[in-house]
Amino acid sequence: MTPTARILLLGSGELGKEFAISCQRLGCHVIACDSYDNAPAMQVADEREIFPMLDGAALGAVIERHAPDFIVPEIEAIRTEVLAEYEAKGFRVVPSARAAQMTMNRDAIRDLASEELGLKTSTYRYAESREELHAAAQAVGMPLVVKPVMSSSGKGQSTVRDMGEVDAAWDYAAEGMRGDRQRVIAEAFVDFDYEITLLTVRAKDGVHFCPPIGHRQERGDYRESWQPAAMSEKALAAAQDMAAKVVEALGGDGRGWGIFGVEFFVKGDTVIFSELSPRPHDTGMVTLVSQDLNEFDLHARAILGLPVPPIATKGASASAVILADREAEDFAIEGVEDALGKGGDGCHIDVRLFGKPVTRPWRRMGVALARLDDGTVEEACAVAVEAAAHINIVYREE
Repeated sequence: MTPTARILLLGSGELGKEFAISCQRLGCHVIACDSYDNAPAMQVADEREIFPMLDGAALGAVIERHAPDFIVPEIEAIRTEVLAEYEAKGFRVVPSARAAQMTMNRDAIRDLASEELGLKTSTYRYAESREELHAAAQAVGMPLVVKPVMSSSGKGQSTVRDMGEVDAAWDYAAEGMRGDRQRVIAEAFVDFDYEITLLTVRAKDGVHFCPPIGHRQERGDYRESWQPAAMSEKALAAAQDMAAKVVEALGGDGRGWGIFGVEFFVKGDTVIFSELSPRPHDTGMVTLVSQDLNEFDLHARAILGLPVPPIATKGASASAVILADREAEDFAIEGVEDALGKGGDGCHIDVRLFGKPVTRPWRRMGVALARLDDGTVEEACAVAVEAAAHINIVYREE
């Protein structure tokens, strides 16, 4: 069988792994790339390439060698100007080189949302030094959240509650920065009721929305997510309107197809834009159990120009992460049987272990998923958390 498309996947983590599987089910040939060997997506891909994504020469060489139909970034830290060069030569970058460039850095996407599109955001300032962060803190006020403009999974993010904590926030942000830009965003702490991810699909046949996903975070990274998140009709309509505006702005050239994880803070009926990822979202792993087509299936369909049918959900669903607590290369994961055994009539439990070759403190190694035929998202969360608690990482080096 001739593959329908050659996909060059830049970044091969757990999201890339599920995306690769979705693409292969549609007959695609996937080349998984990352800076280390045996990354999760490489374990299921047709080919692999190992090189740092910020090495522009290496990135260009890989594109030339494989001549992909689609270049699909799965991470932020990529030499995006190289993607722009190859897009200008006729290569398809997903959703577009402009989207990859703008969302690689929190400052660019925040400026687009706030200044160009007029979306409601928190008050914010940028800083490129310890001294500038002190000035930004004075301007924004306390408490405030400090984040590197380029990072992932909450790395380098902290909440500052008084001026005496500013220096520590700068140091922590500097440690968590990715890429070669030493810049942070300091934003006013938003007094919100809850936060959501609105998975928004921009496809050939229009813009589609998944039901909103609620999530809980620690250290700037998600711990549990659930779907559907309860929202008022007014708040949901506002979120969908804002999400449509920003994805259209990022892909308004007639391409720009794919799924976008658009994050919002919600206070009553007021919706505040937070961030955007032009790819499947970690909180969206709940869709592996909650929807007939998960976020990875939807991303693949949109990219390939295939129809996106009405998105159907199956019941109250939740995900809970499985975390490592130390660095190790020799380990085993146990307890899957116990976790899966917590299911039963009307309670569906699944476990996805990512296959990462090494552990680190706070590194996601897997996720437990739960869906209830008849129950609430709160109950689904409790089931997912209980299932995740049965999964143990055994460190053999001790």
